[in-house]
Amino acid sequence: MNTMFRKSMLSVAGLAFAGGVFAGPIAAHAATPAVDARPVAVAVQSAAPKPQGDQSQISLNDEQTANVKAIIAATKKAGLPERAAVISIATSLQESKLVNLGHLGDANDHDSLGLFQQRPTSGWGTPEQITNPEYSTTAFLKGLKQVDGWQDMPLTDAAQTVQVSAYPDAYAQWEQQATDLVNQHWNS
Repeated sequence: MNTMFRKSMLSVAGLAFAGGVFAGPIAAHAATPAVDARPVAVAVQSAAPKPQGDQSQISLNDEQTANVKAIIAATKKAGLPERAAVISIATSLQESKLVNLGHLGDANDHDSLGLFQQRPTSGWGTPEQITNPEYSTTAFLKGLKQVDGWQDMPLTDAAQTVQVSAYPDAYAQWEQQATDLVNQHWNS
């Protein structure tokens, strides 16, 4: 159950209880007017978490924009919500600036490849798989789904739990741009 919905329901129940306690037994015996008891729909909208800390932003070229769209498509295909795409795009912005990186020689961090800098030797897949945007996103999302409560935790915590980076707080700086990109491309 959605945390915000649960808190709202507990608040309503608490107010109803408090009203009964303060009105006391005298009010309970008062004449009760007839009430039209039709169900009322309650709309609960979860607000996107506020980005943590200073935010970074880069201009995207056509390749990077295509990779954003590929991440969103893979997220939709996995049946996950926009928040999963935001976390995925922010992670890729940190790891590769949304560029599908091949082996970088001496500048490479171990054998990290692709949008998410995943490593074949760590079990993410073959080099060919990891450099496929759909595959690498699906692999990242598979890891994300295994994180209990990822939907409600700070983006940087969710990303770090999947990625296990030497810079665990670095993902947070990309949250606003990732959110903007998902808002721009989710329905396109």
